Amino acid sequence: MAPFAHARVNVDAITSNARLLRERAGGTPLMGVVKADGYGHGMLPAARALIAGGASWLGTAQIKEGLALREAGITIPVMSWIIPPGEPVGAAIEADIDLGVSDRAVLDEVVAEARRLNLPARVQLKTDTGLNRGGVSRGDWESVVEAAARAEERGLIKVSGVWSHFACSDEPGHPSIQAQLDVFHESLGIADKAGLTPEVRHIANSAALLTLPEARFDLVRGGIASYGLCPIPDLSVPGLRPAMTLESKIALTKRVPAGSGVSYGHRYVTERETSLALVPLGYADGVPRAATNKGPLLLGGRRRTIAGTVCMDQFVVDVEDDAVAAGDYAILFGDPGEHTDVPTAQDWADALDTIPYEIVTRVGVRVPREYVGDS
Repeated sequence: MAPFAHARVNVDAITSNARLLRERAGGTPLMGVVKADGYGHGMLPAARALIAGGASWLGTAQIKEGLALREAGITIPVMSWIIPPGEPVGAAIEADIDLGVSDRAVLDEVVAEARRLNLPARVQLKTDTGLNRGGVSRGDWESVVEAAARAEERGLIKVSGVWSHFACSDEPGHPSIQAQLDVFHESLGIADKAGLTPEVRHIANSAALLTLPEARFDLVRGGIASYGLCPIPDLSVPGLRPAMTLESKIALTKRVPAGSGVSYGHRYVTERETSLALVPLGYADGVPRAATNKGPLLLGGRRRTIAGTVCMDQFVVDVEDDAVAAGDYAILFGDPGEHTDVPTAQDWADALDTIPYEIVTRVGVRVPREYVGDS
């Protein structure tokens, strides 16, 4: 039996986006980032689609994600970069996963596991150039680099990369961008002085990939842009195709008089006699409760707005006198190239004062993914 709601993922769009990003990056090798279940699109289908589009690396946040790629038979280079204490570092080394190292404690753990396994670990040292999140602080960078160089001399690790992450690359012209690039160059110089010869140096995320040629170095990381969503809302990127469409059948419709309160708290009250349509998706499925009276959708050929409080499993739409019936489909967001006037994930982000990353990654496990395309 077909599900009443699903997130339809066009894998050909992901492949097309990967090709486009490589072109925009002047042919610089592309890391397709597939963390968080491929930004909600499905990690393995997204990974395969990105590889089909020319991605030569894959990136994950967690080691378990990297291991899942290996277990699925994916052999291209994979990097995982959030490593709290107790993570399966040894399994990652055995699976030939590059480990993003952000502090001395993680480096020591990786070196110890490499020694135990008698197998060199691939390490990518992250320098904190100003995001002040993960990464080795500027004051500690030289000592961590020297420790890594000693471990490399003993054959315990290979420093395969040096990398960092921008804080404000989605705000073109922000003064922190050049400041971070300056620190990154300084960090690379320290690594070079210590005798390290990384295979890849990278700092460019989707926003930098699209707008900062000077940040490309040896590798660029395609995150949200790989899924057809631009990290810079006002930037036009012709050819970028949103890959996910979230849609649901209408469960029922009913006619109500003027002055009818709708959903919890009666935060929407009808101004006239009207028809209401019930969409069986709610905050348990990833529709934010904050979308109450704000969330856009396409229903009955018209752009509409959620009416009243978003509930755990459902929300209501005021369709006025239009001919909408149970079984018709509502599209919450998708690709405007496929449906005229359909909202995008960016439209949802704008309505809720957030970013499109949150919109697509929060689509819940009750919503099955349906894959279309040949990639």
